[in-house]
Amino acid sequence: LYNINMPIPNAFATGRNENHAVVAITSGILKLLNEKELRGVLAHELSHIKNKDILISSIAATLAGAISYLAQMAYFAGIFAGGSRDDSQNNGNAFGTLALFILAPIIATLLHLAISRSREYIADETGAHISKDPLALAEALKKLHGFSRAYPLIAKPKYEATAHLFIVNPFKPSFLMSLFSTHPPVEERVKRLEAIKIPH
Repeated sequence: LYNINMPIPNAFATGRNENHAVVAITSGILKLLNEKELRGVLAHELSHIKNKDILISSIAATLAGAISYLAQMAYFAGIFAGGSRDDSQNNGNAFGTLALFILAPIIATLLHLAISRSREYIADETGAHISKDPLALAEALKKLHGFSRAYPLIAKPKYEATAHLFIVNPFKPSFLMSLFSTHPPVEERVKRLEAIKIPH
């Protein structure tokens, strides 16, 4: 468990399994949340480790990159491949190859984002059962989201790429990043947490 000297309240987990993992919280989160809410956040982050979400996300990102790379290879192979086929066939193949070149990376990215969002919902649910207090995590998410909207970090898109690591996005999202968010809406996460019933 690490404490990052940073006034922005947030937390994240990283590591491929339980034996190689880290949970980090910022000094700002200690000032914003009460003990129960902080317990909920830590349970959420431990859930990412327990469910091997960092490994799953890494594999999904690698596969998305591989699909994009293969689409580029197919596109350039189509451009440089000559042949004796007539022009209508070549035009049809060129159009199909161009469509593959454009659509494959988009589809791969959307699949990666869908996996990331589903893992957040699962981590919320698992964390709620670990802490036995889903409402504490829901309140923590509301506070963290409110703070990040009131005092967002302004950063270049390359830094915004780290937003998926945090429990809530600390950056003021650019238009592009808001379209391709790795986190589901906080309102939906809170709604799902509030619906969880923990047996006593």
